[in-house]
Amino acid sequence: MEYEEAEAFLLGIPRFASKNTPEDTKAFLRRLGNPGTDRIIVHVAGTNGKGSVCAYLSSVLRQGGYRVGLFTSPHLVTMRERFRVDGEPVSEQEFIGLLASVRKALSDFPGAAGGYHPSFFEMLFFMGMLYFQKKDVQVILLETGLGGRLDATNSVSGKDLCVITRIGMDHMEYLGDTLPLIAGEKAGILQKGVPVVYGDYGQEVTQVLEKRAAELSCPVFFVSNRDIRNLDFHKNFIDFSMETRYYGYIRCTISTCAPYQTENAALALRALDALADRLPVSETALLRGMASARWEGRMEEIDQDVYLDGAHNVDGIRALLETVLRDGCAGRRFLLFSAVKDKQYKEIIGILWDSGLFHMIYVTEVKNTRGIPLETLEAAFYAAGAETVYGFGDAGNALKHVLAEKQPGDRVYIAGSLYLVGEIKSHIKRNDYDQF
Repeated sequence: MEYEEAEAFLLGIPRFASKNTPEDTKAFLRRLGNPGTDRIIVHVAGTNGKGSVCAYLSSVLRQGGYRVGLFTSPHLVTMRERFRVDGEPVSEQEFIGLLASVRKALSDFPGAAGGYHPSFFEMLFFMGMLYFQKKDVQVILLETGLGGRLDATNSVSGKDLCVITRIGMDHMEYLGDTLPLIAGEKAGILQKGVPVVYGDYGQEVTQVLEKRAAELSCPVFFVSNRDIRNLDFHKNFIDFSMETRYYGYIRCTISTCAPYQTENAALALRALDALADRLPVSETALLRGMASARWEGRMEEIDQDVYLDGAHNVDGIRALLETVLRDGCAGRRFLLFSAVKDKQYKEIIGILWDSGLFHMIYVTEVKNTRGIPLETLEAAFYAAGAETVYGFGDAGNALKHVLAEKQPGDRVYIAGSLYLVGEIKSHIKRNDYDQF
């Protein structure tokens, strides 16, 4: 099997796999020998910021000398991004071998006779856990795919820490249409007696998390908004101070221009507090790891004043605009936007247009079955009040036109969907853009 065939097989799974119960997932994980569950496991759920928190933790722990496995989703360009060891994606040959191992275990799994087959996400999760076991990692960072309570990653036992990032309105058709309901689903990752880290997300969310933590006797490591102090913003980095339980008062640098990342960095620092007895890291390694952490597609500067951001829900877009407000742009701001059907795209477009921050609007379709047609996106911007919208059926063509129009001093923001981020990165990788 070639790598492209492996990807094609996985992408074809939704055509024949039925919905599985958490018990099904746990049973098959046991069939695989519960790989990786004897390692230190940090489980991260939330609406926004999961991948960034994992990236900060991974970077610091690697600086501290630990071997770290990282499972995240979705991928941007290749499925191999979904599981990494020490920052490096799995190789194509190892990916193929892991898929073969899971399929072999499935061939003689008793549940398969009754119609059980792992979903697309579950297959990748099983492959990732086998990979982490094979690579003998010391720490596994698991990011939930959707929700928490029913997520495949929640089938692991013996977690060492849970982290809940900021919660907002997203995936309401699966998780509920109120913040407390969504918070309840995210809090489903908590396990009895396992410490949990979360922040100040508003009373109706925080009460849900507090109640669930109390029911399960989970020690709470809380991050208050007041804990993040003395913020100093620069073009490509932010300095801030925080009082930690293990390191005391520290001054930290993160390599981003996005204010929203200070909260994610603070959650990571508090998580390191909670893990300090089991995974001690020197203050030098901590500061170096925080400063060197990178997470693709989160206010990522791919060229001079050209930024990719995966903001795709209302809270994410508001966080994006907070960054734009601080950018000190002396020229024009261009927005290249796309979205998928299950997002609140009309509300998002209204927020973007009402901000008055963008001089030119470009829209494009993402090449995904969930992508919104170009004409629908254009109509939504016109309905919001835009007078001129430039539409392109292909993200690569849209990017070429934006870059051709951009002058020194202008800024370009590309946002609305992680699928758009992935397509832009793929076009840059395949094409000879003079600017890159």
